[in-house]
Amino acid sequence: MDRCDVIVVGGGLAGLVAAAELADRGKQVVILDQEPENFLGGQAFWSLGGLFMVDTPEQRRMGIRDSRKLALSDWMGSAQFDREEDYWPRQWAQAYVDFAADEMRPWLHAMGMRWFPVVGWAERGGAFADGHGNSVPRFHLTWGVGPGTIAPFVRRVLAHAKAGRISLKFRHRCSHIITENRAVKGVSGEILVEDAKERGQSTSREIAGQFELRAASVLVTSGGIGGDFDLVRKAWPRDRLGEPPREMIAGVPAHVDGRMIAIAQAAGGRVINADRMWHYTEGVKNWDPIWPNHGIRILPGPSSMWLDAEGNRLKPPCMPGFDTLSTLKAILATGHDYSWFVMTQKILKKEVALSGSEQNPDFAAKSWLKVIRHRLLNRQATPAVEAFKRHGEDFVVADSLEDLVEGMNRKGGGLIDLERLRAQIVARDSQIDNPFTKDAQLMAVHAARNYRGDRLMRTARPHRFLDPANGPLIAVKLNIITRKTLGGFETDLNGQVLNAQGERIEGLFAAGEVSGFGGGGYHGYNALEGSFLGGCIFSGRQAGRSEAIA
Repeated sequence: MDRCDVIVVGGGLAGLVAAAELADRGKQVVILDQEPENFLGGQAFWSLGGLFMVDTPEQRRMGIRDSRKLALSDWMGSAQFDREEDYWPRQWAQAYVDFAADEMRPWLHAMGMRWFPVVGWAERGGAFADGHGNSVPRFHLTWGVGPGTIAPFVRRVLAHAKAGRISLKFRHRCSHIITENRAVKGVSGEILVEDAKERGQSTSREIAGQFELRAASVLVTSGGIGGDFDLVRKAWPRDRLGEPPREMIAGVPAHVDGRMIAIAQAAGGRVINADRMWHYTEGVKNWDPIWPNHGIRILPGPSSMWLDAEGNRLKPPCMPGFDTLSTLKAILATGHDYSWFVMTQKILKKEVALSGSEQNPDFAAKSWLKVIRHRLLNRQATPAVEAFKRHGEDFVVADSLEDLVEGMNRKGGGLIDLERLRAQIVARDSQIDNPFTKDAQLMAVHAARNYRGDRLMRTARPHRFLDPANGPLIAVKLNIITRKTLGGFETDLNGQVLNAQGERIEGLFAAGEVSGFGGGGYHGYNALEGSFLGGCIFSGRQAGRSEAIA
């Protein structure tokens, strides 16, 4: 298929959704991807499969009262749109919340997707009602996690491929978007040598040949920049967050390299909000890595004490699971690029989860028996968490505070003062005797336990850290871990890319992370979680259904 209607550059979630929708309309589609066939689905495969949805049966069964109005208020309070170029991001944000509150769940449900019944409460904010954060739990964990999220779209794409409507061209790296008379007419690039690596590993960039394909429309769905630390540092918002960390770990595979951004810019596309990004502060080095500098994010419950590198407790809203960017800014302001969780075994067991499909085999296998055994009837944390506790270089386990501090100082450069840390823990423990407290974090713990989902699965009963019955004590050194690009190519609601003059570029479209998940950054400054996969699905669908695509 040397000529087709649409070329989709990138076989990740957004590209799969768009290609399936385009082929449903009878379009001839070619999907190009620089990686091997077993990488189909891209970065989404490795995700936890969380989706931001609003007023769902899952929420209502958990006693959660949600609405489009409340969700939009939360979204806009978090986005904090304040730029002239936020016109299209704002339109996309409103359109996504409409979708998430209406058609999203029944559409996905009809394709076979299902969700774990306990809705997660991510990114809780911790400040004012009109500011950043989710007022209610909205994180719907897909049964099957990342693989379960991409499965319906992989199935649809492969069915179209069998029928001859979609052609899949792996190891095809786009390096040029062909334009003629200010209109996009196709792409050219290199055919890379076959490289049968396991999914997620770095593959060869050796060139075996060249290719050129012609089409009336090109849709770029190539993802973000999180796998390239140099690009992350170049775009880093120093005015808002300070200097970028000297050391980071990678929350995405190396193929999330951002190379298509410059290529689409050369074709006239305008990138906006490139300084808006979303990196996590709770990263640990993977003791069994798949890609270079492989990091795993801890998904924390609210009870761990969060300390900076020098052992000082972080101030609200810098509490576990509350305000990612405020915490990132606070950590970097110390002059260090890491921080610490201090917790007990009881907290580890109940509250510490790990992001990533491979770290959650019970959810990935859709095994109720394993979920109940590993998360409800368990005497320890999940097997994956316990493996990190045993093997992870960032974990310190000790029966006494003295031994804990000694281990922390071995890993962190000797910055923790034993008596200073003891005083902070004793003060915190003094607030445990009754349900009343002046400690903001313990207030948050009590509030979390008012939600039966948190009380059941994600928030430990308040207890004293220094009571040996609750031990051992555990400290976790937390690294900055790269993840998402919030800005990207400015697009209209059809996914059509705009140029520097605000004009639509004929034949050029973008979806997914490369478009800031819609419009050039529909998150604004902050994400509410579940809105990355959700944004890939929504922006891919918008482009795939667009009548603007020839």
